[in-house]
This record gives sequence, structure tokens and C-alpha cells, in this order.
Amino acid sequence: MTDPTRPVTGYPAPPYAQPNGGYPYSANPTQTQPRGPYSNAYNPRAAFIRRFVGAMVALFVIVGCILLVVWLILRPKVPDFRVDSLSLSNFNVSSSSPSVTGTWSVGFIVYNPNKKLSIRYDDVESSIYYGPGFISETRVPPFAQGTKDRTSVNATFSAANSFVGAPVARGIDADRARGSVSFNVRLLARVEFRRGGWRLRRRLLRVLCRGVAVSLSSKGGLGTLGGGSRDCQVVV
Repeated sequence: MTDPTRPVTGYPAPPYAQPNGGYPYSANPTQTQPRGPYSNAYNPRAAFIRRFVGAMVALFVIVGCILLVVWLILRPKVPDFRVDSLSLSNFNVSSSSPSVTGTWSVGFIVYNPNKKLSIRYDDVESSIYYGPGFISETRVPPFAQGTKDRTSVNATFSAANSFVGAPVARGIDADRARGSVSFNVRLLARVEFRRGGWRLRRRLLRVLCRGVAVSLSSKGGLGTLGGGSRDCQVVV
């Protein structure tokens, strides 16, 4: 009978050897993702889109640089506007209505200060106000100017019992009693600067002639420009 308290002697049993000299435990091989048959394939559509977008960006940059250089070389200047004449007829104001009647004929002098650029004016509209109160508007025929050119432009406004509001009617009536009424004249136009075959982008021209005084005659209903010609503010 074997004594359980007796220590075990001898060498441990050798591990079980795999056939053909293999290790007792096999290691997991490195896992790799299989590649699809089209993973590295050339995509002609994507390449075309990239090239097209790149070409368009380059084209816009080149055109923008050319326009900037042309603008810097030519340096367009805004035209000068001046109210040179004004006549008023059949003028009357009613505080009870309140309304205004009259015919205004305004003459502008327009000067193109550019040495290299001509100017084309289209969609020309003009309006007349007393303070902020609108009275009448009209359209002016399109016109063109050569370099260093000076042009006369006329605008005629008509109002027949046109409603203007009580504050405007009272203001006009008070000024008329003093013998002079001041109006504001505005003009809008689409302008295009030209140099031979070059045409720069069309812009909106805004003209404001403030405080154009009209001296009324003692006969009533008639008036002319008072205080000489009036320079206008021009913004493009």
C-alpha cells in the first residue's frame, strides 16, 4: 500500500508531442481582410469630375484676375450730375385734400470724367419729392456718353391732384407763402462702362439732388430754378 505522505520522486511525464514535430498548441494565424476584385480599380468618372471642378476653379480665378487688372488699369470714375435748369407750371397745393398739382421740367448736365471709358445708361428713372414725400416719377430715354463727354438730359414730372399727405401739403404751402419751395430729385439708371470691346459689369447708378430750390413768381403757379445750378450726389 502506498503511503500518501511520502513525497513523489522522479521526473514529470513529458508533454504529448504532436505528430510531425508540431507544437502542442497551434497559434492563431494573423487575420487579413480579403481584398475585393475592384478595391484598387481606376474610376474614370470620379477622375473626370475632379478634373472638371479643378478646371472650372482655375478658369474663375483667371477671369477674376483679368477683370481686376483691367479695373485697376482703367480705374472707372463715376459721372457727375448737376441740376442746371428747372421750370414749374400749373403749380397748386391743397391742404384740405391734401394734394399737389404741377408740371416740373428738370434739366440735368451729365459729365463723364473718364479718359478711357465710355458710359451707357439704360433703364433710367427719375422721381421728385418734397422732403421724404413722393410727388411724381417719370422715365428718361437711354443715352450714351463718350470719354470726357458732357450731355444734357431732361426729365418732366406731372402731378394732377396727387395725394401727398397732410404734413407734406402743409410744408409746401408754408414754403410757397415765403416765395420758394425746395424739392429733392432722384435718378436711377443701369450703367455700363465700356472700353472698345471690353464691357465691365453693369451697375446701378443712384443720383440724389437735395434741396433744389424753386422760386415762385407773383403770378402764382409758375416757378424757376433759384440759387443757380445744384450739384448732385452720385453713387455706383
